[in-house]
Amino acid sequence: MDPAGDVAAGQTKAMACAACHGASGISASDMWPNLAGQKAGYLAKQLKAFRDGTRTDPVMSSMAKTLSDQDIDDLAAYYASL
Repeated sequence: MDPAGDVAAGQTKAMACAACHGASGISASDMWPNLAGQKAGYLAKQLKAFRDGTRTDPVMSSMAKTLSDQDIDDLAAYYASL
């Protein structure tokens, strides 16, 4: 089941993600994945894993630590909509 997020709210929250993942969810570097068009459930699961420490990355873990469940659902909905 996909999370119930707000696409418009996710777009606003995604400004912090744009430096690595691109303004439209398409990364300019092979170092970072494209997020545009990914399934919302997958994106939410990965963000929660970074936040909760079951998946680690120096940058993503610190970025995700501040996200609420609603923030994650909104971001997932936004990127899935692209």
